[in-house]
Amino acid sequence: MSRWFNTAGPCRPDYHYMLPAMRRLPEVRRLIDQEGYFVVHAPRQVGKTTALLSLAQELTSEGRFIGALLSMEVGAAFPEDVGAAEAAVLDSWKSAARAQLPPELCPPPFTDAPAGRRTGAALEAWAQAAPKPLVVFLDEIDALRGDTLISILRQLRDGYRNRPQLFPASLALIGLRDVRDYKMASGGSDTLGTSSPFNIKVESLTLRNFTRDEVAELYAQHTADTGQPFLPEAVDRAFYWTQGQPWLVNALARQIVENLVPDSAQALTAAHVDAAKEILLRRQDTHLDSLAERLREPRVRHILEPILAGLTLGNVPEDDVRFAQDLGLVRMAEAGGLEVANPLYREIVPRVLANTAFASLPQQPVTWRRADGRLDMDRLMEAFLSFWRQHGQPLLSTAPYHEVAPHLVLMAFLHRVANGGGTLEREYAIGMGRMDLCLRYGPDTLALELKVWRDGEKDPLDEGLRQLDGYLAGLGLDSGWLVIFDRRSGQPPISERTLATRSLTPAGRRVAVVRA
Repeated sequence: MSRWFNTAGPCRPDYHYMLPAMRRLPEVRRLIDQEGYFVVHAPRQVGKTTALLSLAQELTSEGRFIGALLSMEVGAAFPEDVGAAEAAVLDSWKSAARAQLPPELCPPPFTDAPAGRRTGAALEAWAQAAPKPLVVFLDEIDALRGDTLISILRQLRDGYRNRPQLFPASLALIGLRDVRDYKMASGGSDTLGTSSPFNIKVESLTLRNFTRDEVAELYAQHTADTGQPFLPEAVDRAFYWTQGQPWLVNALARQIVENLVPDSAQALTAAHVDAAKEILLRRQDTHLDSLAERLREPRVRHILEPILAGLTLGNVPEDDVRFAQDLGLVRMAEAGGLEVANPLYREIVPRVLANTAFASLPQQPVTWRRADGRLDMDRLMEAFLSFWRQHGQPLLSTAPYHEVAPHLVLMAFLHRVANGGGTLEREYAIGMGRMDLCLRYGPDTLALELKVWRDGEKDPLDEGLRQLDGYLAGLGLDSGWLVIFDRRSGQPPISERTLATRSLTPAGRRVAVVRA
C-alpha cells in the first residue's frame, strides 16, 4: 500500500511518510528510566501525539514497561463537574487501552470510587495489576479547566509517592502549554500561575520543528516510494515557508504530489512549493483556521499588533508573550526580539485580518492590467489613489487592529490586484517602524514600503527612502512605492490629503511617494 503525507491525526509508519518519532524528544527515555513525572508542551500539530504514542508502543514491545497514551480531552465538557469529567475520561481510556495493548495488559475494571478520586484509583488499580511498571502519557491535559483540572493534578500528585507498585512508574502531561500556564476558568485567561498542583514534575520538555535536512529526509521517502524527486530548490523553498513546522511541511507536500503534480515522472520545483503555499493560504485548512481564530484574542493582539506595525511591544504581560509562543505564532529571532514564527504564518496573519476590508471593497474596474497581461504601474497608482480618496476612511473602521488599519486596507486592495494572477508577500520586524510588501504579477514586481506618521514624530520620508533603498536592492529593483499614512490628529480628510509625488532614494532609485 502506498504511503502519503499526513495532515490529520497521529502518523502511522505503515500509512504515512514520517521521521523517527522520538528524535526530537531524546530526553524522554532518561526520564522514564528515572521514574520521572514530566511535561511535554508544544504548539498544536507538531507531532506530540505521534511521538508519545509511538514511544508507548515501543516501551510495551521492548518488554520492560507497559506504555499507553491516554486522552483527557473528553473531560473538557465538564469543567466544574469532576465526577462527570472523570467518568467520561475513564471510559475513553478503556477504548484507548484496548486499541494499544493486548487484553492481558489492559486495565482492570475501574472501581466506583467517589468523585475526585476516580482517576487516581483507576491508575492505582492498573499499576497494581500490571505485570511490569506502567508508563502513562496523558494527552490534551490542558483541555481541562477549573475544578476538574485541579482535581486531576492533585490526584496525580497524591499517587506519585506510591509509584511504581501502586501508581504509574513514569507519567507525562502532554499539551499546548506548561503546567503553570494551564487555564483555570473555562473560556477565561486566568492561569494556575504556579506548578504547585503538579510540583512533582522533574522537567518540562518541548518539541522542536524539523530542520532543513529533516524536511529533505521526509520528502525523500516519497521519492523512494514513487520515484518522484523533490529538487533541492523545492526542499529549500518548503523549509523557507515553514521553518520546519511539521504540519505545514506535510501540507505543502500533500498539495503538490496529490493535486498540483500527481504525475510521478515530473520533478518538483520551488515554483510548485510556492503554488501549494498559495492554495493553503486560500483554503485556510483546519490548522491555519484555528490559528486565525486566535488573532482577535486580546492576549494575541497585544503581541501581534506591534509586530505588524513595526513597533516595540511595550508593557506586555509575560504570560501573553508565552501564550503567543506556545501557540506557535511567534518565536524569538536569532538577533533578539519576537517575530512571526515562519513566513507562511507571516502571510496568513495579515491576510486574515484584512478579510473584512477585502469583503467590503467596492467593485472597481481593472484598469491596471495592460493588453499583454502585465501591470501598468502608472494606472495602478491612479486606481489606488482614487480608491483611497473615496473609500479609505470608511474602510479603516473594518480593520480589527487599529495600529495597522491602513496597512490592512491597502493589502486588501492589493489582494484584489494579486487575485488576477499574482501574489502578495509581506515582511515586518518588531521595532523597525515599517512593513514591506512585494506584489508579484507575472514578470512584474512592485515593492512597497509602508510607514506611519504619528503625533510627536517627524516626517518619516527620509527614513522611509533609506529603508526602501535597502529593500529594493535586495529585490534587484530600481523603483518602488513609499506609502506614508498620516495618522496625526487634526489632519484634513483622507479625500483631501491623499496625493502622490516623485522622489529618489539615496542610491538614486526612483520612488513614488504616496501620502495617504
